[in-house]
Amino acid sequence: MQMSFRWFGKEDPVPLSYIRQIPNVKYIVSAIYDIPVGEVWPVDRIMALKKTIEQAGFKLNVIESVPIHEDIKLGLPTRDKYIDNYKQTIHNLGKAGIPRICYNFMPIFDWTRSSVDYKLEDGSTALMYDDEKIRQIDPLKGDFSLPGWDTSYKKEELADLFNQYHQIDKENLWENLEYFIREIIPVAEEENIKMAIHPDDPPWDIFGLPRIITNLDNLKRFLSLYDSPNNGICMCSGSLAEDKNNNFPEMLREILKEGKVNFVHLRNIKLMDGRSFKESGHLSENGSIDFYQVMKILSDFNYEGPVRPDHGRMIWGEQGRPGYGLYDRALGAAYLNGLWEAVRKEQKERTFS
Repeated sequence: MQMSFRWFGKEDPVPLSYIRQIPNVKYIVSAIYDIPVGEVWPVDRIMALKKTIEQAGFKLNVIESVPIHEDIKLGLPTRDKYIDNYKQTIHNLGKAGIPRICYNFMPIFDWTRSSVDYKLEDGSTALMYDDEKIRQIDPLKGDFSLPGWDTSYKKEELADLFNQYHQIDKENLWENLEYFIREIIPVAEEENIKMAIHPDDPPWDIFGLPRIITNLDNLKRFLSLYDSPNNGICMCSGSLAEDKNNNFPEMLREILKEGKVNFVHLRNIKLMDGRSFKESGHLSENGSIDFYQVMKILSDFNYEGPVRPDHGRMIWGEQGRPGYGLYDRALGAAYLNGLWEAVRKEQKERTFS
């Protein structure tokens, strides 16, 4: 297992020198964040990022993410231009020796929360999703945004996108995803890069926009679009477990059986009434996910790929990027490392007993 940590580049309040002090974190997950969606990532920019990370004592093992242009999701005639750009970016990442790319296929909005500073019982703050509050929001009215939103859209651009998506249902979105996958996976195979699609967060429709990477049946349907070890999934515990009907440990087991787990995000959430949830520390008893079971399943399948502690609380007065402070993610990494050591030793003892 490759214990990894997400870093948002030189503008990140958390420097690589601090991450270097977290035991067993040897890998960095990052991206180039100032290139407009749909444009080709230049080789020199990729190499500069890789060099910075390697000089700090790490390996760059995942690019998270290379965003997908909305024209591709909408299936517009212009999509081929953006798919060609995406292919060239994969080629360029291959030239730099990057082994994995994480991405998502969520229309317009990325992960969505109603609050970034929900106060937990211990006094820390965390991301939170209040379903009732989200239901009352019209994203085309008011002068505000929510966590995870792309704030680069002007109101008129956002309205135009919504109008276009009104013509798209789930089956149309599946068709557009399949078109994209069949174009890019052969390039990923050529460059020996494993692609990992991230589940929708939350895993249900929001604001009338369709979401399709949401449950076990849909994960398997996605894998059937193109059967290749390079076409895989980022198994995100926090995203998938937000739906009470999803049993994340069992979903993880099923996708591991397929050999298609190409990346793992590990964070805990506490389910609340209805579809609401709050994020928590990684400790199993603080949330709704049994992380001992998660790590045991990864060990049972001898998973050797990357994992990273995902969103963390803000603790000890830390200020920074919501969900991506240093302290609680470092605690999460330490906790996951401890569980991993325990389950690996248990597995070894069973083997020789």
